[in-house]
Amino acid sequence: MVKEIYGKKVGMTQIFSEDGIAIPVTAIESKPLTVVAKKTADKEGYNAIVVSFGEIKEKNANKPLKGVFAKSGTEIQKYLREIKVENVDEYEIGSKITVEAFDTNDRVDIQGMSKGKGFQGNIKRHGQHRGPMAHGSMYHRRPGSMGPTSTPGRVFKGKKLPGHMGSTVSTILNLDVVKVDIDKNVILVKGSIPGAKGSIVKIRKSVK
Repeated sequence: MVKEIYGKKVGMTQIFSEDGIAIPVTAIESKPLTVVAKKTADKEGYNAIVVSFGEIKEKNANKPLKGVFAKSGTEIQKYLREIKVENVDEYEIGSKITVEAFDTNDRVDIQGMSKGKGFQGNIKRHGQHRGPMAHGSMYHRRPGSMGPTSTPGRVFKGKKLPGHMGSTVSTILNLDVVKVDIDKNVILVKGSIPGAKGSIVKIRKSVK
């Protein structure tokens, strides 16, 4: 059985264990994924299945997207994603992949797009310290030394400077699955995960 699905981040809440301990959890709604295509090692160089999910009006789908669903004979959906598998013959076109792929107490990795913070300075972006806040210091939140002067006469690559923060692919490893609600297509994962509410995240079996 495939151990990777996609879902929508609903938000955070808490549940209580049998001992009465509050556990912070993130709710991820993962409606059934539909298998719409297969990729094989003979043709594409690797084995994978293409799955679709998310509601979309047919008039809003472009021609390439409509072509994929016309070929598979399945309902048009908003997103297409690939999931690598060992044997594509185990999956039929039109079959569904649900949250039943995961069980309580599984460990998973969550991958998503982190929240965008815009242009930020060194203190917020990299956690650097500020200078003295006295009136005479003239050096409060600036980046700091740019490095040597005449030699080598340039700023080294990788120096931590102000810039765009967030909006990057972020992965959190080894999170505990606290509960799997098959009826509501919801997975509760302990702790926080990347992304804003409503963003798409990938849930996979832990690799470490």
